Formats: sequence, C-alpha cells, structure tokens
Amino acid sequence: MMSTDAVTFWDGVHAARPAATDPRPNMRLTETVTGLPPGDALDLGCGSGGDALWLVRQGWRVTAVDVSAVAVERLTSLARSKGLDDLVAVRHDLHEGVPQGEFDLVSAHYLHTPLDMDRAAVLRSAARALRPGGRLVVVDHGSTAPWSWDQDPDAHFPSPREVADGLDLDASKWTVERADAPHRIATGPGGRTAEVVDHVLIIRRTA
Repeated sequence: MMSTDAVTFWDGVHAARPAATDPRPNMRLTETVTGLPPGDALDLGCGSGGDALWLVRQGWRVTAVDVSAVAVERLTSLARSKGLDDLVAVRHDLHEGVPQGEFDLVSAHYLHTPLDMDRAAVLRSAARALRPGGRLVVVDHGSTAPWSWDQDPDAHFPSPREVADGLDLDASKWTVERADAPHRIATGPGGRTAEVVDHVLIIRRTA
C-alpha cells in the first residue's frame, strides 16, 4: 500500500514544475556507466527521467520507478514520444522494497526525502537484486547548495563508507568499488551556480 503522504508530497513537487522535454542525466551516472556493457537497469526515484532516458539511449533496458504518478506519467509520455521502447516507468513506493527482478545496474541518485523512509533497507534490497557482476550506484548530497530545501547548518551528510557500513552486506558477495567525495559546479534555479560535494558509493555484487 502506497504512503499517502509520500504520494501527495512528490506529486505536488512534480506538478509544480513544468514537464521536462529533454531532462539531463546526472554526471556521476554518465561517468560511472560509460563503457559498461548494457543490460537491465533499475532507476530508483527517477523524477523527470534524465538518467533513465540516457541509459536507454546507451542500450540499457530500463525500469524507472517513482512514487509520484505525475513523474511516471510524464516520463512514460516522453519515452513514447521519442520511441524509446526499452524504458518502462512504474509508479512504485520504495517503502515496499524494490521491484522484483534481477538487474545489472541499480541507480540511486540523490534518493533523499524529507519524509520517513528506511533508506538502508531500500538500498540493501537493491544490492540483493543485482546479478553477479552488477553494480549499485548511490550518489548522495555531501553538502548544502544555496538553493537546497534543507538549509540546516547542522545537517550531517553520511560518508559513502558510512552508507556502505549501514547496509551490512556480506563482504564475500558484495565489494565496495568506489567510495569518495568529489566536488563539482552545480547549476540551480535561475542559472545560479555553486560548488557542491557529491558522496559517491559503488558496490559490485561478486557472487
């Protein structure tokens, strides 16, 4: 059963924005995935769909999920208009875990919410949904941008290693390939720019 609060909140967020006609992928996704052999990918919290659209254009078969019906309907329409049949957008509440299936890539970019969510449980389920050799790519905010909705000066941004430790995965089956905090110049509303930090965690299933 879907969380009414989450549906209401995220439908409102997406409805307040114009529908994207050419959403851009996250740079941490493109730098990580470029060169990997395409397979089955799962995009958690797909939003406007920039990552999902980019992946399918690289040859991946993509399942994109979001709790917002507005986001899913917009992405479905956009993919259809571009003839991208290997992208399926699904309304799904991650409180219920990740969709069934096996994947070669699970992408969780900026999977943050002001509402209650057991994110560690979601990411743990995502790791278990990987095929051997598959990767879970988790990219989190590592700093507060001037336009962020949460401006708490005491906010703690868990490091990639903290996130990995919180998943408590069997080291004989999953290995951390990357855990770092690169900087980039981000562009916010009105073209405003600022230097921000990303927390990047990549976990590969080995067995």
